[in-house]
Amino acid sequence: MIKLNFPNFNFKIKSKENRDYIFDEIRKKYVILSNEEWVRQNCVKYIISEYKYPISHINVEKTLIYNNLKKRYDIVVFDKNGEILILIECKSTTTKISQKTFDQIFRYNLKFKSKFFLITNGLHHYKFTIDNKSKIIKFIDEFPKYKY
Repeated sequence: MIKLNFPNFNFKIKSKENRDYIFDEIRKKYVILSNEEWVRQNCVKYIISEYKYPISHINVEKTLIYNNLKKRYDIVVFDKNGEILILIECKSTTTKISQKTFDQIFRYNLKFKSKFFLITNGLHHYKFTIDNKSKIIKFIDEFPKYKY
């Protein structure tokens, strides 16, 4: 897989019937190792190692219903009170992050009301918050670390 703009992490990877699979610590199973999945798994490890969020406070690829449409978000990180703190959208390394990507995460946030956001294709990361009153995006360098 391509080298991403994340620290190096160790993963459990196996091959079966000419396909590679990566172990997802959140879903507790092997999943097909696509380019986007590689980005997603690195991002999960990054949130755990860099910001100290426990595995139990992270959801991966769950369905949400918005305007009667089924959508699937990539990663949600919860605070210690079970409130959504970080909403993360992962794209493959070949996908350019555009206004369309930001619009996607904004639509998801109409349902979630997250405080922090990350959009990444593994090579470029955009961390930000949104002022709910003015709707102005503020790009940030770091997320808050988990508080026990």
